[in-house]
Amino acid sequence: MGIAIDFGTSNTVIARWNRATQHPETLSLPGLTYKSGQNPPLIPSLVYVEDATKGQVVLGQSVRDRALDLATDSRFFRNFKRGIGAPVQGFLPELDGQVVSFEQVGQWFLTQIIQQLKAIAPEAGESLVFTVPVDSFETYRLWLGRVCESLQVEQVRMLDEPTAAALGYGLTNRQTLLVIDFGGGTLDLSLVQLDVGAGGQTRPLGFILKWGQKSFAEESGQKPKVARVLAKAGQNLGGSDIDNWLADYFGSTQGLPVTPLTIRLAERLKIQLSLQTQAQEVYFNDETFESYELQLNHAQFEDILKQHHFFDRLDDCMAQVLQQGRRQGLQIDDIDAVLLVGGTAQIPAVQQWVQQYFPPEKVRCERPFEAIAQGALQLSQGVELKDFLYHSYGIRYWDRRNNCHSWHPLIRAGQAYPMNNPVELLLGASLDDQPSIELIIGELGAEAEQTEVYFDGDRLVTRRLGAAQTQVQPLNDREGARSIAKLDPPGHPGSDRIKVLFWVDDQRFLRITVEDLLALRTLLENQPVVQLS
Repeated sequence: MGIAIDFGTSNTVIARWNRATQHPETLSLPGLTYKSGQNPPLIPSLVYVEDATKGQVVLGQSVRDRALDLATDSRFFRNFKRGIGAPVQGFLPELDGQVVSFEQVGQWFLTQIIQQLKAIAPEAGESLVFTVPVDSFETYRLWLGRVCESLQVEQVRMLDEPTAAALGYGLTNRQTLLVIDFGGGTLDLSLVQLDVGAGGQTRPLGFILKWGQKSFAEESGQKPKVARVLAKAGQNLGGSDIDNWLADYFGSTQGLPVTPLTIRLAERLKIQLSLQTQAQEVYFNDETFESYELQLNHAQFEDILKQHHFFDRLDDCMAQVLQQGRRQGLQIDDIDAVLLVGGTAQIPAVQQWVQQYFPPEKVRCERPFEAIAQGALQLSQGVELKDFLYHSYGIRYWDRRNNCHSWHPLIRAGQAYPMNNPVELLLGASLDDQPSIELIIGELGAEAEQTEVYFDGDRLVTRRLGAAQTQVQPLNDREGARSIAKLDPPGHPGSDRIKVLFWVDDQRFLRITVEDLLALRTLLENQPVVQLS
């Protein structure tokens, strides 16, 4: 039995496999979960830090119940997931004498959730499946693994959110699905093909109970279902950006200050417009005792989206994923269904945008919140996943022609993992009596139109710049981690001195082995690059 956690920018969803009903169920945690008539149990991804030194925090629905999210307070955090593992940190407050990072806030959030989970579902200590955005870098996935390790979770697996959504909709054999996962912080598109083995069985095939034990599917000789990921594209764009744009709109048209309260009202207006053609909220300024009527209709809302090139960015992602599909001989008419998940996918303008590409009968949007968490459970129910790398891995070098550093790919995007055959690199010394060899290794994102990510106060803001650029996340560019080989005896130019083997494991982590060709010894063996020290 397993538990899946969809840790989202705006909301977090937890699902468990019910052995009695043989169906997934969404869990509710007392004090943390928000319940409404329309949506399943959701945990708002909110944290209020009461005491940073002791790790005392309030989270989830409790933050809203105590109105801790309405005042401008550096102890209140929302959208913190977007900053975890990101090269841009920006607003990092000092609370109780220590600087609080997004990673620390995220750890407090997940720690309380998992501890509560263990109290009502002991299996949470045995096996967890986490879903991650398509565009997440290795540093985010490593952080997630470390959090679970600190909480003594025996087995942790990670699955791309759109792939989980495809499994969560439970469609039939040999479906080619386009999943559009549009939440609070990211837009992810994935082309996923679902298969089953002989006999056309689509039911779950068993349970993975402990490390090293075989599942029922393996014991019985049945072939597990397979989910093949054919194409992926993603952007750092989500519902929180729209909330900021709406708050800025009312700031410019009605002179409202941009505060947590006005951003919350903007979010409510956005949600109302998913259900009706006109939305209205009232803002009361408790300093001037003035009240403001905030009104928005569909036409005004779409104009604001267009001003921020919202639909252009959606088109860019769609073009990327369809182009990747065409390289594999897949045309747009071959896509059987389009699945919309995430709160932002409920916006009518987004659904109309999708219908520019696909007929309405192919579009499914009835499970926007539960599909990801419940689909991730399929990893523990006999589903085998065949995936590929969304990012490349490469090494930094000095580009003499352009007089700047550049990156040379070693393992390219599209490579299936885990890798059976490592990539080999031979390196020599460049100076006499060289004591060590340094190498800066990076994870290379897809080349796309450049988006600037910056902080305006405590708001994480994205802005489209227009110039194409490759995003790079260096994995070991810090003191003590750049040196991959201490040379004894010292190195001299003229011959290859070390051999470096690169490969990607089943958790999508880049690992290396370093051999000294002169001293005939192994200097590093099977080391994850992010943890090099």
